[in-house]
Amino acid sequence: MADQRDEEQVDHVTLNIAVTGESGVGKSSFVNAIRGLQDTDEGAAPTGVTETTMEPTMYPHPTMPNVNLWDLPGVGSPTFKAETYMKDVKYHNYDFFIIVSASRFKENDIMLAKEIKKKKKNFYFVHTKTDTDVTQEERKGVREEATLQKIRTNCLDNLRTLGPPPVFLITSENPERFDFLEMVKNIERDLPDNKRYALVMQNTSFFSKVANFFRAMFSRI
Repeated sequence: MADQRDEEQVDHVTLNIAVTGESGVGKSSFVNAIRGLQDTDEGAAPTGVTETTMEPTMYPHPTMPNVNLWDLPGVGSPTFKAETYMKDVKYHNYDFFIIVSASRFKENDIMLAKEIKKKKKNFYFVHTKTDTDVTQEERKGVREEATLQKIRTNCLDNLRTLGPPPVFLITSENPERFDFLEMVKNIERDLPDNKRYALVMQNTSFFSKVANFFRAMFSRI
């Protein structure tokens, strides 16, 4: 009877990951990528050149019903002002955060990082659209390794007073490139103890399942 109760408790444990950042940085594409979906797939988070996420929206992982990705509205928009953003998106609902940024490091990036830290929540910092940065710099004769090191150093310098948190350089267009799979592996490692236990009890490896999703997806291209 005790084992049955344990199994029932495990079934009701969920992992809620909030994806946040400014509008237009690729948050929705990131949510799709980590779910193993392309932007045009059925059930994918809407993407576009204007703000498409007007309220926190949950997207369950296709094969892991206990893992939910939350696409949060852009910080600093007229509806979600920076000074009240964490309260407005109900920060307490999420186990940890992923701050998505692109191009240059912004003031709202460091504001989000400080507020999340103040709320005693863990977070990762993700620089997306890295492929675009690499291509632009290659046109100037800068090698890919040098561009990646420059971006990583800039992020770490700006976040230095906060730990700094883990920083991952990715592109949602090709999750096998750069740090995407390493980031997913770290998410699994850094789960709260009870969440990690629940996923292990379900024989669910967040990292291996997402990695297999990507391999299958790109084998069809």
